[in-house]
Amino acid sequence: MSEGLFGAESNEGSVTRIRPERTGASRGTVARLAALPGVSTASAVADAAEHAKAAGQVLPVAPALAGLLPREGLRRGSTVAVRGSTSLLLALLAEATARGSWAAVVGVPGLGLVAAEELGVELARLALVPHPGAEFPAVTAALLDGLDLVAARPTAGPGGETLARRLSARARQRGSVLLSLGAWPGAEVELRCRTVRWTGTEDGHGHLREREVVVEARGRAALARPVRATVLLPGPKGVVGVPDTALPTTSRSAAPVAPVREVAG
Repeated sequence: MSEGLFGAESNEGSVTRIRPERTGASRGTVARLAALPGVSTASAVADAAEHAKAAGQVLPVAPALAGLLPREGLRRGSTVAVRGSTSLLLALLAEATARGSWAAVVGVPGLGLVAAEELGVELARLALVPHPGAEFPAVTAALLDGLDLVAARPTAGPGGETLARRLSARARQRGSVLLSLGAWPGAEVELRCRTVRWTGTEDGHGHLREREVVVEARGRAALARPVRATVLLPGPKGVVGVPDTALPTTSRSAAPVAPVREVAG
């Protein structure tokens, strides 16, 4: 346990949790963050991040989600907004962390770590900042400097749009991926999903095993016309998958599809 600008920091299991104090200080934020034991995430991990940048400009995602993204993955420097589904956000983190990338989640205190692990997120490469408070801009910027992916819940209030655009610019400069749990001004891609059905209780009893959802992607350039795919979130083994009777992904040259409603989970 350590104390400092970021308050108490501890490792719960293999996940790093950082609790920033509500102070106005922002100088030395990156240095303080780098000094935290679990966040060799902004210092030692920065070396791994540099290696990953040299290796490729697109971070991998599960095959079931690849067709929804312009380069079939998460392009470094981009911002992707996930509307209404924490499970979808976690699914986007899974493949990259499993292959060695480092990630952080900022401002989502109710994040389910069991669900994250079941969806394939490598918890040993995940840092959590559940309550960033007034330090949200400084903490998020610092993490974007040192990690491959940073997921954050947008802050409400005056200046929110300006802050969002500044953080997106930081991600572009550093070659990291910014994922938003909610609407994010200027996001290159926006993903929404709706539940089609749950399976597992066909006889009126039993356990829910899998959820079939339709995910719709909207954005710029290649995604000017929406595309969508039917996926299992979660699938029978917990991870994201494709149902046997999946709807085909809408061609990007096809007519726009009707928008889908958001669903939590």
